[in-house]
Amino acid sequence: MSLNDLISPQAVIASLKANSKKQTLTELSEKAAELSGIDAREVLDALIQRERLGSTGIGGGIAIPHGKIAKCDRIFGVFARLEKPIDFEALDDAPVDLIFLLIAPENAGADHLNALSRVARALRDQSLIATL
Repeated sequence: MSLNDLISPQAVIASLKANSKKQTLTELSEKAAELSGIDAREVLDALIQRERLGSTGIGGGIAIPHGKIAKCDRIFGVFARLEKPIDFEALDDAPVDLIFLLIAPENAGADHLNALSRVARALRDQSLIATL
């Protein structure tokens, strides 16, 4: 599974205006809902539930919020570059401006973890980050 399998051109937001973590997650949930037909509130609830376990801000200005949803039929992503960095409670306390949202079916198991690790590895590539 490559990043191209997870994200379509329609799932990229080049310049997202958001002033907070909650606003960012709300905007990304709405985009995910638009692309998948899943209710935006259900997406947001899954993301907030996951964030309660610990921030998905992995450091270096990057966050990978993710969640599992029963009505989801495939693993997919939404990518956004924020107009200005926000506090995301990241591991390194640095503000975040690159966000890759990942949604998976509730029963995705190892496939969800595989997709998550693939995204995390790709976003550690400094040449890719510079391009984004």
